[in-house]
Amino acid sequence: MRHNPKANVTNQDDIIGILDGQQRLTSLYIALKGSYAYKEPHKRWNNSHAFPIRHLYLNLLSPQKKTDQTDLYYDFTFLSKEEAKKQNEEAFWFKIEDILNFNEEWEINDFLIQEGVMDKSREQKEFANKTLFKLFSTIHKTPIINYYLEKDESLDKVLNIFIRVNSGGTILSYSDLLLSIASAQWKDRDAREEITSFVDEINNIGIGFKFDKDFVLKSSLVLSDFKNIAFKVDNFNKESMLKIEEDWIDIKRAIQDAVRLFSSFGYSRDTLTTNYAVIPIAYYLRKIGLPNNFHISEKFIEERKNIKYWISCAIIKRIFGGAPDAVLRPLREVIRNSNTTFPLEGIISEFKGTNKTIIFTEDDIDNLLQYKYGQSYTYSVLTFLYPHLDYKNKFHVDHIHPKS
Repeated sequence: MRHNPKANVTNQDDIIGILDGQQRLTSLYIALKGSYAYKEPHKRWNNSHAFPIRHLYLNLLSPQKKTDQTDLYYDFTFLSKEEAKKQNEEAFWFKIEDILNFNEEWEINDFLIQEGVMDKSREQKEFANKTLFKLFSTIHKTPIINYYLEKDESLDKVLNIFIRVNSGGTILSYSDLLLSIASAQWKDRDAREEITSFVDEINNIGIGFKFDKDFVLKSSLVLSDFKNIAFKVDNFNKESMLKIEEDWIDIKRAIQDAVRLFSSFGYSRDTLTTNYAVIPIAYYLRKIGLPNNFHISEKFIEERKNIKYWISCAIIKRIFGGAPDAVLRPLREVIRNSNTTFPLEGIISEFKGTNKTIIFTEDDIDNLLQYKYGQSYTYSVLTFLYPHLDYKNKFHVDHIHPKS
């Protein structure tokens, strides 16, 4: 499933929300009851066989071989049913979910005998026995989950606890937390439903993109003209949330139109190497009043040429790398202060002499010639070389320039 189903809160039962540790609990649940699918290489995204379902397995015959990349002892891996069947002298794959079927410890030895594991070498038998007993004990006996129950439902208190608990570790993505805050503060719409469904909608434009909730939330800060566009909790207070809700229809329309424009330039999930490049264009389209059919109208041919030139330069020069806010803020300022046409010259002038310039040096041009077939930046370089092509027709790279 792309999104979790919405919880039913209409009955009289108490509702318990996991404030912190949700990722850990989700990981445990996937290991014990769930599955994991990732795309197979060289298969199309719309191919139903490109995402085979895999479950978590444990090798009962030997520990994991140590490498420079890992020092884990037990050999856990996600395998499809077909992959797990391929047992050999070095591997017997035990499906982690099956440990829930054991109620007594003596069942472990019965299982190992029935599956022929006890016919292996002494070393392997001992390893299998100890490993499966340890897994059984960890799941059925050891109280490994600690928790603190907070009964106060105050949103501010919940938010402060979340921030305090996570302040000492890796900074988490705030998008789900921010969506929860928005849902509590929007008056007429469900922010979570609106934004998650909108992400699906724009990802289905053209041959597909890979936008996420963070992109939509960041775009909302920029398009609503907030001075501070940093992606942090303080910028998603009640006042800003209500302003974004008030602007939501225009924000959606601007992002949609910008994504359609990128699609008409031939970009997709494989060639759009930074989603941030969409945000200034969405801001510009909103500034000029969201004209109908901007991406195909004859009236805006010159506008589109300038925008396409800037997009290609911005992507190839990787100007959004590092600190994208330091680029988005001055870009927005130049666009806001421009006349009705896309301010290409103003943008070039604004970043001239900085490490975010879109002016190419001789060294830059030499580096462009190093891109090869299959690399994500190659498409943008080729659109420079062949500006006469109509990229509304979906060209593969080797159709623009023969691979040979």
